[in-house]
Amino acid sequence: MLSQPSRPARFLHRRGSLSFVPGMPLLMGILNVTPDSFSDGGRFDTLETALAQARRLWEEGADILDVGGESTRPGFHGVSAQEEWERVGPVIRALREISPVPISVDTSKGAVARAALEAGADIVNDVTACRDPEMLSVLAEYRPGVVLMDDLPLASGFFAVDVVRERLRERRRVVMEATGLGEAAFLLDPGVGFGKDLAQNLQCIRHASEFALGKSGVLLGVSRKSYIGRVTGESSPGRRLPGTLASALVAGEVQVLRVHDVGEHRQALWVAKAIQES
Repeated sequence: MLSQPSRPARFLHRRGSLSFVPGMPLLMGILNVTPDSFSDGGRFDTLETALAQARRLWEEGADILDVGGESTRPGFHGVSAQEEWERVGPVIRALREISPVPISVDTSKGAVARAALEAGADIVNDVTACRDPEMLSVLAEYRPGVVLMDDLPLASGFFAVDVVRERLRERRRVVMEATGLGEAAFLLDPGVGFGKDLAQNLQCIRHASEFALGKSGVLLGVSRKSYIGRVTGESSPGRRLPGTLASALVAGEVQVLRVHDVGEHRQALWVAKAIQES
């Protein structure tokens, strides 16, 4: 049995609403239970290794655990809803029994989201912004927190921020109308690394705060991504932590950072905050 670290929660989820304690981004720890994720595929694809990694993430300061069972790396091969649930289901069930922090399921399939929410997940993190029609009915029934990400291609050379912000606004409108959820239920993710060239990815990071719309906050996922390699020449995702931390520190204000390396981000953010307030 995993012990629960004593640490006050900085994030609260209520049915149909997300709320945050201001002052510093929350850290969403990435828990990939896949054999083929771009950075850590195969490392946590058993229940034992997944729970050990979950404990490490929350002991390092994770405010949310994001469990994913299908890779979204370039060139990934999709899996069926049944296979995806067989990967994430045992982990979510076990975490719900012991986890001191909210649980997010990283899925674009309504059937997987339904099973995960039934098992006790709090948030649905959908990289396709809920294009599966079944997802909409699931969200209407369970009223979880929702992450909508922009994954649509963008023509090279266009300034990304205005286009992506309006696409997220429109997609949120569609999902709100279909589900009855309010603005406070959503986090909006500009989708760094999805359908954008290098300049557009960098623009989305620099202007990240501009994706906050009304009561909807911003989630930024930049951890170990390939744009860092294009800037630095570093081909190994596992060696991109310095570039990831730099991105997190210079990004516009966001409510949530989705990261692999929770402890390192927590330390960097606290030091930056202390310097800014000195």
